[in-house]
Amino acid sequence: MPKVELLYEELPYEMNEELKLLRTNIQFSGTDKKVLLLTSAFSGEGKSTIALDLCRSFTELGKMVVLIDADMRKSGLTQMIKSGAPEFGLSHYLSNQCSMNDAFCTTNINGLNLIPAGKVPPNPAELLARQNMRRLVEACKKVADYVIIDCPPLGMVIDAAVVSQVCDGSMIIIESGAIKYRMAQEVVEKMNNTGCPVIGVILNKVDYASTGKYYGKYGKYGSKYGKYGKYYKGYYQEQK
Repeated sequence: MPKVELLYEELPYEMNEELKLLRTNIQFSGTDKKVLLLTSAFSGEGKSTIALDLCRSFTELGKMVVLIDADMRKSGLTQMIKSGAPEFGLSHYLSNQCSMNDAFCTTNINGLNLIPAGKVPPNPAELLARQNMRRLVEACKKVADYVIIDCPPLGMVIDAAVVSQVCDGSMIIIESGAIKYRMAQEVVEKMNNTGCPVIGVILNKVDYASTGKYYGKYGKYGSKYGKYGKYYKGYYQEQK
């Protein structure tokens, strides 16, 4: 099983406390909420960063976690791999190019395994709808306490709605001050229509300058990954 080293930073106290609160809220959502989907309205809202930080937070409790990078169009998690170039990933497994074990990676975070996105396929939504995806999630549930699935923005492509069929609950990341209320409501409605319950909406990149607090890490990641929005738009138009 290949190993990758993930980039991560120690969180400031305020951010770490907010993450613990999120973790606790998930735990109180019920023991049946084991497979969780993360999505957003648009790219650059900090979804992948929160996914990784949430996984790490669960491992601090001694939990085993599998993080699945289901954003095969333009992965944010790929940018967080410091070293170790996995040969296979989700796209390879779903298209029967590798075994399930080949797609698994151990990481430098004890208790966290990663299934990277793999190479960009021409038909990501169709691959995610295959029975292979259900088999993969069921296998992950047998070895992990939580399975976190990082999906593309639901406001731009349908992938998250497809993946929701194998999930117990979903969380939607919204960037503070960047998304209109109507758009946020539309994304929540889309997810609710799939039958996968929305267990929470996470407001990210909140600037608490007036109170002396600033959640700077998510802001930094946002500016770094914000450019991916144009890619999603172009990809979606090409597939129509």
